[in-house]
Amino acid sequence: MAMINTSPPPRLGCGRSQRSASAFCVPPGPGPVSRLQRFEASLQAPENPSIPEPHASHLSTWLLHLQRPPAQASHLRTFYPLQKPSLGSLAWMNSSIHVNLSACGGFEVCDDMVTKDIMTPLVVLLKECSAGLDSNEMSLQEKKDQNRNSVENIANEAVNVLWNICECSSRAVSIFNKEGCLEIVLKYLSRFPTNVDLAISVAYCLQTVTEDNPELLKSFSATALNVLESALLSPVSSMESLLLKTLVAGTIWNLKDIIPCKSQAEIINALLKILSEVLGMDAGETVIQMKETETQRLKTAAEAEEILENTNGDDLIEDDEMEGISHKRKVRRKTFVSDLLPPTDKELRETIALLTAQQTALEIIVNMCCNEDPSDDEWEELSSSDESDAFMENSFSECGGQLFSPLCLSHEVHTALTNYLIPKKIFEKTAFPNSIAVDLCSRNPTWKPLIRKMNTIQCRALFCLQSLVSLLDVEHLGGAAALQTLAQHLSQLLFSQPDFAKHADFLEAISSALRALLQTMASKNISQCMTPDQLMTLCKAGIHSSNVGVRVNVVSILGITGSVLAKEGGTLETLKNIGCFLLEVTTKDPSLVVAGEALDALFDVFADGKEAERASIQIKLLSALKEFQPVFKMKIRKEGRGNYSTDQLCVLDNVKMNLRRFIAYQETVEKRLTS
Repeated sequence: MAMINTSPPPRLGCGRSQRSASAFCVPPGPGPVSRLQRFEASLQAPENPSIPEPHASHLSTWLLHLQRPPAQASHLRTFYPLQKPSLGSLAWMNSSIHVNLSACGGFEVCDDMVTKDIMTPLVVLLKECSAGLDSNEMSLQEKKDQNRNSVENIANEAVNVLWNICECSSRAVSIFNKEGCLEIVLKYLSRFPTNVDLAISVAYCLQTVTEDNPELLKSFSATALNVLESALLSPVSSMESLLLKTLVAGTIWNLKDIIPCKSQAEIINALLKILSEVLGMDAGETVIQMKETETQRLKTAAEAEEILENTNGDDLIEDDEMEGISHKRKVRRKTFVSDLLPPTDKELRETIALLTAQQTALEIIVNMCCNEDPSDDEWEELSSSDESDAFMENSFSECGGQLFSPLCLSHEVHTALTNYLIPKKIFEKTAFPNSIAVDLCSRNPTWKPLIRKMNTIQCRALFCLQSLVSLLDVEHLGGAAALQTLAQHLSQLLFSQPDFAKHADFLEAISSALRALLQTMASKNISQCMTPDQLMTLCKAGIHSSNVGVRVNVVSILGITGSVLAKEGGTLETLKNIGCFLLEVTTKDPSLVVAGEALDALFDVFADGKEAERASIQIKLLSALKEFQPVFKMKIRKEGRGNYSTDQLCVLDNVKMNLRRFIAYQETVEKRLTS
């Protein structure tokens, strides 16, 4: 979400202002609520028709540095109204407050802002800014303070408020549709050749409002599509322009349903060409080069200033001797020279823009690989009783053993992915960030946040890898040898970090990629590279994660590997360990989703093979499952509704049906082996 800093330094290229820890320090004394109460008291005075400018500046800056909204959110509601929009410094300040308020407040505050009708004055402000862009007139004050108060900068703040609120509130998106905001923001986007910051903010907003919004898609005319095409095909003049093109690519992908069939291959080719270009850049080397450039620039500027200071100092000494000019005059002249130095975050802005573009590109590729979620109505009446079992069993049989259709790629996307070497570039992004770049960033407070961004790119790449391994043919992934190399690479990534279990995002991403890879390798009878000890280390660490996704992944990995081992000789003890582990997860994990996945894993491991049959008898698998069956059934009835989505409930119903079948199968196995 966008966060706006009310201090003069330029905005970051990604549409978010830089959060500098040193820029604002809360002095000792009253806490957040009392600070808000003081603002609130001044605002509620009858003589205050709107937020006074000094108060607006301080409040906006304070909100920027909040890590979370104050506990008493009712105080924040005092600041919701934008008051009467005007295109002056106060409008800039007030909209900055709302950008930071909507960003730090999250879903609850944004939804409340919509309830308090922030959208009415916000839409008016957007329209006034649009009209202001048509006028060449600019007041003298605006010319003096153009960087801060121009119509375009106020529009930028307003678009960021709009983006933040639409990201959190479906009601805001509906108002966006009805009030014709699309035409306004596209007008702002068309100014990308001269104001890339404004265009980036609009592109973020468009990517948000075009997602799953068929009503808005109807509003896209040929003219609107031409604006997007112009931005998409514009030359790359900076990292910020590259970020803009990436965001526009994401918006156009959201519009794929309205693109004529005859043009889809061309459009998809253009989108993936841009994403390939973005991912082809070495982020680590860029960080190193940009940091060196910044260091050299600041050094040169400091030397130049020192020369000027010494020159002016000599002149001033003569002035002091001859005319008695005070020391205060020297200080003023020195400060004036410093103020003329160029902005100090130029390289940082460019680097952040590249990292953000790469993260966005990876997220777009994941979206390209995902089918839409099943309709909520489709499974509305499932999970309510045993009557659903017959329906589920018929559906399961008709689908050839698959409950939902598998992920699939269109021919156009598949061709473009392979033509532009996207899998190879994603594989490269799964490596840990460049250690030299990380060290450079860790030693500089303003660059330190980039370490997190580089780690995020690695996690997004691992999720991308998961999708591609599930979707592409083995040949397009480089063959069996390439998959084994990939498995070794992922194992090295995982076990080279002794504390991997502490990094929840990384653990979820890499376990997702491993799960997909091992499943593909098992289906193609490709030998796997993880040892049983490594496997159990991963699973024992992952099963204690608070992240349900991690727990689901590790039990699935255990099921995949166990099903392979069940067909081999000499694996009895390993299978017994796997079976006991999965039984414990099945009966003790608080999540029905994890328990259901563990049951599925048990079905896979003990469905076939002599070693598996012997192991199932020795761990008393049948009696344990018979005892758990009514408990599982009761939990689905009592805990299912309201706690799980309809597609999750459908999967759980499928597991319940398979449990009944598997118990019947185990009864025949036990009877045969014990008779």
